Amino acid sequence: MTTYKEIRGTNIEVLASDPSNPVTGQVWYNSTDNVVKGFFVNTGSWATKNGMNQDRQNLAGAGITATAALAFGGEPDTYDARTELYNGTNWTEVNDLQTDGRGRLGGAGTSTSALAFGGRTQPGTKVADTESWNGTNWTEKNNLNTVREDMAGSAGVSNTACLCFGGSPPDYLSVTENWNGTNWTEVADLNTARQSGGGSGTNTAALCFGGKGPSILSITELWNGTSWTEVNNMGTARYELAGSGTTTSTLASGGIAPSVSPSSKVGLTESWNGTNWTETADMNTGTDEHATAGSSNSSSLAFGGDVPSSDSTEEFSSGPTTVTFTDS
Repeated sequence: MTTYKEIRGTNIEVLASDPSNPVTGQVWYNSTDNVVKGFFVNTGSWATKNGMNQDRQNLAGAGITATAALAFGGEPDTYDARTELYNGTNWTEVNDLQTDGRGRLGGAGTSTSALAFGGRTQPGTKVADTESWNGTNWTEKNNLNTVREDMAGSAGVSNTACLCFGGSPPDYLSVTENWNGTNWTEVADLNTARQSGGGSGTNTAALCFGGKGPSILSITELWNGTSWTEVNNMGTARYELAGSGTTTSTLASGGIAPSVSPSSKVGLTESWNGTNWTETADMNTGTDEHATAGSSNSSSLAFGGDVPSSDSTEEFSSGPTTVTFTDS
């Protein structure tokens, strides 16, 4: 039988604690924990986390880390105003939106500084309402200039600087608006009008990808604070997807992709590196109409959506990983 030394050229070290700078393939025995451990670079995987308290789809989310997220609005059965806060382990219900329940809205910011805008309320009325979250309460602010729902995407890392683009009123929109903490201002349009796409980034450096307009799109556009420029397409055209990250490091997940599954949602995930999209590990459960939070293509949280249990929460991670070996 081949030994580890014959494969790697070294013995399995006995260490009192894990090494600070392990190399890929390194194996060691931790004499404090009494276990054998190893190190590898994880190319990406989704893990199921504790679900939200309220099932919902067509919700909005905020958060620049996968361990601190905000979920608000949506459609469990009717339009909902409930807000939930994620601490990396559990979801806790906090104060509701001020506007009567709404779904198909946009969201951006962090778990302590978020913005909710647009969407639809009962009995299906499209709105331009904007609300600001300060970590405790929602406060009504000045409306969007263009009433809309099912945005092509949104971007922003606080409740004072956000971007809203595309949507449906019912025609496909290319209109882009910038929020400065007080008012929305119309800026340069998307090159391709669309709804139900994915967005990431900030109000000065954003990415818009996928969507419907009216064909199913793979088109990706980059916002530089002044104008939109078309860049490399996604690998798979789809709509009702979600994205998180930056213009150089974005993760896009889920959606409806007719070329993959003509009649159902997918768990398809793609990673953007600033130039190209690369397919990575699928979600555990295919979904659409969900929300996300995260800072890069190596760390993202996806929650809610049109899945069998729409309180679903999954976390994506990639990068250096230490694992414990067992006898199973």
